[in-house]
Amino acid sequence: MSDITTDELKKRLDAGEALNIFDVREPHEYEEFNIGATLIPLGELPSRINELENLKDQEIIVHCRSGARSNNAKMFLEDAGFTNVRNLLGGMLDWRSKF
Repeated sequence: MSDITTDELKKRLDAGEALNIFDVREPHEYEEFNIGATLIPLGELPSRINELENLKDQEIIVHCRSGARSNNAKMFLEDAGFTNVRNLLGGMLDWRSKF
């Protein structure tokens, strides 16, 4: 699946779509600013992957500050058999510069 832009995600959130969004930043980054995603820091993802097991075939959107950590999370999830993982391009840096 292709990655997702901040514009597309904002449009879908504004439309009230129920989305599976996971923030892979650290807790202090999440506390400073977040868009309501579920926080699972990248370092905790391997030990918490069972929390996502029921989403294996659903769309999952991962994001971080710039898109690098979430790209690693995307690759990890795909390697674990998740079929529809999308990285938020530009991450929260891009989001905050626009919205």
